[in-house]
Amino acid sequence: MENIEYDVIIVGSGIAGCVMAKTLTQAGKKVLLLEAGLTAGINLDKNGNYYNYVDYLNTYYKAGAKVPNSPYPKIKDAPSPDVLDIQATPSVNHGYFVQEGELPFASDCLRGPGGTTMHWLGSTPRMLPNDFQMETKYKVAVDWPITYDDLVPYYEMAELEIGVAGDVSVQPDAHKYTKGYEFPMKKIPQSYLDGKFIALVDNVNNSKTPVKIKGEKVTIGLTSTPQGRNSVPNEKYPYIDIMWDPEQQKLVKTTQMYWSGKDHAFKELDKKDKYQYMPVGAVWDPNTGQRCEGNASCVPICPVQAKYNALKSLAKADESKLTIKTQAVASRVLYDKKTNLITGVAYKTYVLGDDAIKYDEVVAKGKIYVLAASAIENAKILLASDAANSSTQVGRNLMDHLCLLTWGLLPEKGYPFRGPGSTTNISSFRDTKTRSDYSAWICPVDNWGWGWPKFSPGSDVANALGLNKSGKPLFDKPLFGKKLRNHLSDVVPKQLLLHYECEQLPHPDNRVTIKKEYKDAFGNYRPVITYKVHDYEKKAFAAAKEINDQLFKEANIKDFTKYGEKGENGRYENPDIVTWGEGKEKKEYNFWGAGHIVGTHRMGDKKETSVVDKNLRTWDHKNLYLAGCGNMPTLGTSNPTLTMLALTFKAAEAILKDL
Repeated sequence: MENIEYDVIIVGSGIAGCVMAKTLTQAGKKVLLLEAGLTAGINLDKNGNYYNYVDYLNTYYKAGAKVPNSPYPKIKDAPSPDVLDIQATPSVNHGYFVQEGELPFASDCLRGPGGTTMHWLGSTPRMLPNDFQMETKYKVAVDWPITYDDLVPYYEMAELEIGVAGDVSVQPDAHKYTKGYEFPMKKIPQSYLDGKFIALVDNVNNSKTPVKIKGEKVTIGLTSTPQGRNSVPNEKYPYIDIMWDPEQQKLVKTTQMYWSGKDHAFKELDKKDKYQYMPVGAVWDPNTGQRCEGNASCVPICPVQAKYNALKSLAKADESKLTIKTQAVASRVLYDKKTNLITGVAYKTYVLGDDAIKYDEVVAKGKIYVLAASAIENAKILLASDAANSSTQVGRNLMDHLCLLTWGLLPEKGYPFRGPGSTTNISSFRDTKTRSDYSAWICPVDNWGWGWPKFSPGSDVANALGLNKSGKPLFDKPLFGKKLRNHLSDVVPKQLLLHYECEQLPHPDNRVTIKKEYKDAFGNYRPVITYKVHDYEKKAFAAAKEINDQLFKEANIKDFTKYGEKGENGRYENPDIVTWGEGKEKKEYNFWGAGHIVGTHRMGDKKETSVVDKNLRTWDHKNLYLAGCGNMPTLGTSNPTLTMLALTFKAAEAILKDL
């Protein structure tokens, strides 16, 4: 038992945990932050941080498969899921997840300093107003206990914290933004590829043969995507920082006050100074990463940290009020059975490189506790603790965006890989009347060729050399030298990839559970996942593919999309495959996980049907808060990070009121 009592104990140093720690310590609260990952990754020493990040980069460069977690440490005492471990279910001995569902859950996350913001793409669209009212508007799923308007002040805080670059005026919900509101930075320039694709789509929209749904013309609209990466500062943006105002008892965006780490206090801006938003550079050097350099490796790593990650927020915490303990794996929360108040969080510490199964178990004590691990880890800890589950909803309603990928060759070169991973999205299907029948979707225009479904450009070289996946020749005259170079320079620059991110509805049987027979090397539970796709999403796959087929045909994009491909062992290359349709119309569809893991401890207005209230306080334990995407009752059609961070600020405000 630790003999120190903190105001707040936070489990996890992803974006929710880091921003919570920053906000609470700047308000003068004493915080303990527990992180399962390595000490090196959270090093606040600039020199040490730099060399650790270089190590990440070198690991990434050497990786054969450059998947989301490829640059980061693989720790047996605190394992992360990996997309390379996905196999057809049941799958018990492959990777961290125990897959027991009809389909394998296809997404991963990072257990380590900075969390999944280390490998996220960086897209930051807001949810749309109707996303919060799915039951009321479309008679499906559930409504949130809050509205879009309730979240607007916290969305603005989240956009300041991340440093969002974008153009408010072109967003589909622009009319719902605060009048005159601007993002901190101007939009990331849309890529050359996007320009070529937008021109093709405009031609189709204005042609005699536009895309149609059930005989009705559909105009395909494209929007520049708001992003958490550095661009040109917006001279119209007035806000400096986010500060707790004890008189108003709320968090406020400041226009005159800024946080001074040296003084451990907010200071007033000199009236002689003219304020302009300053992009936040790398954690080791503020002058590095001041602008996105267009490396196109956003997933899994930005080489210069022009992309936001949670460690940038943690670096602004008041170090005099913050204690960080790394290599500390939280296993359960303890509570008084009479009062239901949380009395401690138990965690195990490990020593790197020690193969012996030994550890110290410690109990940390505070006034308020925040689980900010991830949607899956939060649920696992609660289940292991038999806590916060009077509703029986803990672990249930697991959701992800189901990505239907389509790929083809443009009629002329668009030159992917120039710029970040995506700068434009098809936004016209994010909220339509068909939502009562099947999923809405957002569709980013990807800027990394066919890398996701086909491992391009490596596979393009292998194909040109005539090699199959076993390295055996497929034909007698493979391409070499000038012919090989000419072939690659013709094919790769024409590659186009779209991914239709279909929203998934909450279903109680899509869930995370634990079983005593499945534990990791540390003796902690592994998440047991039961997962499937329902008709609502399958219909969306068919609808999206029908639209895509028309678009590719009319835009003269040569379609190379194939689903249901099998390897030499006779197994599906992608085991996440479903069928939809009847008779001759019955077709197979593959989907890929988006890494948008939400919904395992949802918020609501009744304790009988939800785990937390509208401020993310658990119904069962008044001093336990849950932070992260697990609180989201529905997924909508936006990347969830911005919404999750807005909710984190809302929870931080409630915690400060409590204290």
